[in-house]
Amino acid sequence: MNVVVQVLNFISQEILNVPAYLIGIIAAIGLIALKRSAGQVISGGLKAAMGYLILGAGATVVTSALAPFGDLVLKSTGAHGVVPTNEVITAQASSQYGASSAYIIVLSFIVMLLLARFTPLKYIFLTGHHMVFMSTMLAVVLSVGFGTDHQLLIVIIGAILMGVIMVVMPAFAQPFMNRVTNSDKLSIGHFNTLGYIVSGAVGTAVGKKSKSTEDINFPKGLSFLRDSMVSTTLLMVVLYLVFSVWAAIVLPVKTLFKIFPSGPDNYGSFFMAAFAQALQFGIGVSIILYGVRIILGELVPAFQGIANKVVPGAKPALDIPIVFPYGANASLIGFLGSFVGGLVALAIIAVWLGPVWGVALILPGMVPHFFDGGGAGVFGNATGGRTGAIVGSFINGLLITFLPAALMTVMGSFGLANSTFGDADFCWFGTITGNMAHLGPVGGAICLLIFAAVLFAAAWIWQVKVVNAGWTPGAKHAEFIEQVKAEEKAAKEAARAAKKTAAAKA
Repeated sequence: MNVVVQVLNFISQEILNVPAYLIGIIAAIGLIALKRSAGQVISGGLKAAMGYLILGAGATVVTSALAPFGDLVLKSTGAHGVVPTNEVITAQASSQYGASSAYIIVLSFIVMLLLARFTPLKYIFLTGHHMVFMSTMLAVVLSVGFGTDHQLLIVIIGAILMGVIMVVMPAFAQPFMNRVTNSDKLSIGHFNTLGYIVSGAVGTAVGKKSKSTEDINFPKGLSFLRDSMVSTTLLMVVLYLVFSVWAAIVLPVKTLFKIFPSGPDNYGSFFMAAFAQALQFGIGVSIILYGVRIILGELVPAFQGIANKVVPGAKPALDIPIVFPYGANASLIGFLGSFVGGLVALAIIAVWLGPVWGVALILPGMVPHFFDGGGAGVFGNATGGRTGAIVGSFINGLLITFLPAALMTVMGSFGLANSTFGDADFCWFGTITGNMAHLGPVGGAICLLIFAAVLFAAAWIWQVKVVNAGWTPGAKHAEFIEQVKAEEKAAKEAARAAKKTAAAKA
């Protein structure tokens, strides 16, 4: 009997309690269900586990680069500087909450499949890295609220909440997605959906007679910003050097030269150390993204195959880059508009919200502004042309700056970290669930279940009354675009006729 207990204890503590091993086991089970060969199962399981370990290694690099940056901001401004980066905060939290997060992922996927199978919300969320981020966020805020002694409750409530949000948000965004793609075959599975819905709604309101961004010949010189590794590193270089100059002006020399681990004793080496730390941040993010890609390469095919068998006719909810081809110029305009919105929100926090209310200083994260802002630009353009893309992405930039500040208030010790979640849905959903969890294991769990039920019921009504009824936003803008195209076509035909007439007279 003791041997059995020891074996079970070994499995639970040394295998199932290690997130990397659990992710590998999940991938292997999925591949077995797809009837893959033994070699493919072993390879897929190992790759998924290694991807998680690589993610942790990248987090170590990023953390070491963020620490002195936080010191720079804090000591030079007196504010707490935070860079919203999902991969970073997830990797930082994985050592403490990784096991709970892994169990939430597995159970939430089952909940999602059941909801999609037996309700009108037939969406299968397939953006694996956002599943990892959402499960980690829920594990953190529920653990802070309930206490770490209630792991089973945390996993169950977290799985229900995550399963609901994975079918609810694609449903709310579907009319806007239909306008973007001009079909109903794809859904959006990215947890900045609030930003995309707001951008689409704003485009509908302000861009009824605005031409499409795709009619603009955008400068090719800015195309390098499409590489997220380059854009992230470039932003960090600028931020590091700006705050280094600021610190060099306002801080005593002894304090200044103690900020970086290398301990430079002159201004030249101080600025070069800042530059090196910015590059280290970019390297660390690249390592993390590589680890995430390895995980996704094994998990997503397994999940997708299972989902197709269990929920026939379901729509795949995919990552935000799926919409970029529908508005290449819009995505770049959206990135820039969102970044400007982030800077404006940063100024508001620094000048007013921070000093008066103690709100954390949220620095613009290039990765969320690029992907979220780019997606917001595409949605805004689809319903409101250039005006919709600019205004919608600007508001998205405000959202993904203010909302992360709110989320940090319910993240316990991670509310003092130098990073946080950067997408709108993580933040509004996490803030609400985190505050409800603070009501305690009993009261909090009841409130969270009611909240999940209300959210699900609202999405069900929306799906039946709006999506299934065929409503799509931006109808007046679409009519304007068709009118413009007709006028341009008529003008071209008139020009060709005039050319032929002139040639005949000659």
